[in-house]
Amino acid sequence: MIRYAVVGAGWISQEAFMPAVAATGNSRMQAIVSGSADSARRLAEFHGVPEVVGYADYDALCASDRIDAVYVALPNSMHADFAIRALRSGKHVMVEKPLATTLAQSRDMIAAARESGALLMTAYRLHNEPGTHAMLEAVRAGRIGDPLYVAATFGFQAQAGNHRLEAGHWGGPLPDVGVYCLNAARHVFGAEPLAVQAMASRPEGDARFGEIEASLAVTLRFPGERLAQFFCSFGSALSESLRVVGTAGELIMDPAFRFESAMTLTLRSGGTQSVQNFPHVDHFAGQIAYFSDCIAQGRQPEADGEEGLSDMRALLAIERAARTGETVVLQPRDFGPAITPDMRRSLPVTQRRLVL
Repeated sequence: MIRYAVVGAGWISQEAFMPAVAATGNSRMQAIVSGSADSARRLAEFHGVPEVVGYADYDALCASDRIDAVYVALPNSMHADFAIRALRSGKHVMVEKPLATTLAQSRDMIAAARESGALLMTAYRLHNEPGTHAMLEAVRAGRIGDPLYVAATFGFQAQAGNHRLEAGHWGGPLPDVGVYCLNAARHVFGAEPLAVQAMASRPEGDARFGEIEASLAVTLRFPGERLAQFFCSFGSALSESLRVVGTAGELIMDPAFRFESAMTLTLRSGGTQSVQNFPHVDHFAGQIAYFSDCIAQGRQPEADGEEGLSDMRALLAIERAARTGETVVLQPRDFGPAITPDMRRSLPVTQRRLVL
């Protein structure tokens, strides 16, 4: 069993990570690291977690032999610090996306993992989800011809008071949900973007958007004269879709991104249409089980620090394009390891959870 410390006991940990661990079969929680001792104790009691640790004792926990890995679910601005401290102690790290807030931080995280030999994984849960695998396999098998264009949307109404609305934590829809659209386009094309354009909007009179943009519309150019566009928002109705248009057909994933949704894939080609509904699996259990397998086998995860860095460089270029109105050109970069069938995990959705 791989023993995890959960660093940050906020909503995503309570709603998704903590309930999922028991379903993995190869992982368990050893500690909850939190600044809210009372809430952490209640969660620990509910989930049967032996330890509650304050942030002041985090380094001592990482230096101990009581844990094997940490899951970092803190605000974006804190990812690098807590991940690097764990990695330097030889502990494996799964960090929520985006990897960090700057390219320098991202590279420091990758360097810390390389120097210690510990594994660093960016928490791209869809890389283990069966519907996403089926979509990529359909593209790779040529079922829509050559993919030419990707269009994606991911938006919802964000709740006031959330740290994802704070500029100081690199909040906003782009790093939070736009990254899903970007990551999907990169894997559909198996390539890195060459140039980006973007426009942002911020409605007047909405206090949620005093520090961040409400919505962004993005266009990306990929090698081979291929294009992608996506819309991400914290002020829209719920929308989560992915469309890939090829030379001989198109496919649509809708729903496409949320862990609360069961995926549906529609494929149209040659005048026919097929619809495939996938069972609702636990995305978090799948990615935890996969990372624990990587740790146990001493195998580098596909969604490693370099994968997180690839999205980071594009996200920051998109921010610059939205701010300046310019087309931002990116330096060519090789595409990393592809998502492979052995990464697929199908574990049942966990119903038992405590959300405080």
